[in-house]
Amino acid sequence: MAAQFPRSPSSQLLLVEDDLRLAQQISDFLHTAGWQVTHAANAAQAHAELQPRRGDGPAFDAVVLDLMLPDGDGLDICRRLRTHSDLPVLMLTARGDPLDRVIGLEIGADDYLTKPFEPRELLARLRAITRRRAGSLSPHDPQAGQVLRFGRLEIDPAARQARIDGEDRPMTAYQFDLLLVLARHPGRVLTREFLLGMVKGEALDAFDRSIDVHISRIRAAIEDDPRHPRRILTLRGAGYVFTKSQDGA
Repeated sequence: MAAQFPRSPSSQLLLVEDDLRLAQQISDFLHTAGWQVTHAANAAQAHAELQPRRGDGPAFDAVVLDLMLPDGDGLDICRRLRTHSDLPVLMLTARGDPLDRVIGLEIGADDYLTKPFEPRELLARLRAITRRRAGSLSPHDPQAGQVLRFGRLEIDPAARQARIDGEDRPMTAYQFDLLLVLARHPGRVLTREFLLGMVKGEALDAFDRSIDVHISRIRAAIEDDPRHPRRILTLRGAGYVFTKSQDGA
């Protein structure tokens, strides 16, 4: 059974980390910030904790996931999780290769953090990805529940779903919020910096191309031919634009 760290009556976190000392440090820090932390020290424990639960709703509000585990790969955990959940995932990695981070984002992670890291940055990123899941607009905002329709594409902010011809097109919480920002500014060229600021609330690092990866995953979900997109276009050197006129259906 996964070890239980001190709990607080607030947000629920699954921490998947085989370094017990680091896991305890993270847990202690997050506990003071109002997080209730469950620790899984390996892939087997993580899979058990992440099994869908009937009737009780999601067990966790977010997952912090180390990529290097003694009995498996964190990427596989994320991949399997995405078959049934949009639970926000923050990857922890000691790997310096940007390709590892790109692969993680492509299979559905919302964000990543490279070891060693500052605990306050971990907390800030966790808060950002969980805010995105809760919705980017206040429930009192008149646009909060307004369904956006563009031809065959329907974007439902209240249900946090994107549908083509009525069929749900799954994507991560981060990706849905990127799509929502783009769709609320149709015909306008949005820079990477603007998108990151709207969705993540922070400045874009000059070498950060994570948004490009997420856009490619959104296209895979909503475009008829992702290689020749008609809904989200790239303007080289400028950014992205969500087209007003799409398929005319």
